[in-house]
Amino acid sequence: MNKDQFIEELLKINIKISNEELDKFEKYKNLLQEYNKKFNLTTIIKDEDIYLKHFYDSLCLMKIPEMATSKLILDIGTGAGFPGIPLAIINKDKKITLVESNNKKISFLKVLEEQLNLKYVEIISLRAEEYAKQNREKFDIATSRAVSHLKILTEIEVPTLKVNGLFLPLKSNIDEEIEETKEFIKTIGADLKEIVSYTLPYENSKRTIIKIKKLKETEKNYPREYNKMLKDKNNKK
Repeated sequence: MNKDQFIEELLKINIKISNEELDKFEKYKNLLQEYNKKFNLTTIIKDEDIYLKHFYDSLCLMKIPEMATSKLILDIGTGAGFPGIPLAIINKDKKITLVESNNKKISFLKVLEEQLNLKYVEIISLRAEEYAKQNREKFDIATSRAVSHLKILTEIEVPTLKVNGLFLPLKSNIDEEIEETKEFIKTIGADLKEIVSYTLPYENSKRTIIKIKKLKETEKNYPREYNKMLKDKNNKK
């Protein structure tokens, strides 16, 4: 996907990108390629792949109608900034909090924050479950992209949401994870509302956004320690 194709495909999902925003994506791409040589941030390094698999895929979250009206967004395990930084570039009216525990990736995120002038982004260096314990019932939307198993992500991210907030993880192959997680979603006081499937243009690879709605305040024992979550991931006691 080149820049012109990026613009065209975004229009198809009702995103009209400005020249200023496009310049920020180009600078983001260049910085990602430069710092990847030092920090090993991603295996996706070709121009066309960055625009398609990082930038466009992240912005597919805007397919979810509630994204338009949500103001406080959390991106757990953001890595090199996906999906949080692309969302921040086109949503200056939102505060987007990025949580990442890898110090090298945190250093890169701070470079992005400065170079792209993203004053409405907050960068947090902390383990995800620790951040969730300290920031309960706070966000309108929580998200992540290809970070961990859905059951673990649900336990970490749902506690950070306000009641009626949405957890919107981006995934590829999801059927098995859904089956292993659907009962836990109810246990933690949430509801699986919708599974939004789409394909990335030009390569036609399958992608999924899972829409999970928080129905009530989360019990204080969630999230548990990571080792306990990992042990119970497949309902093993």
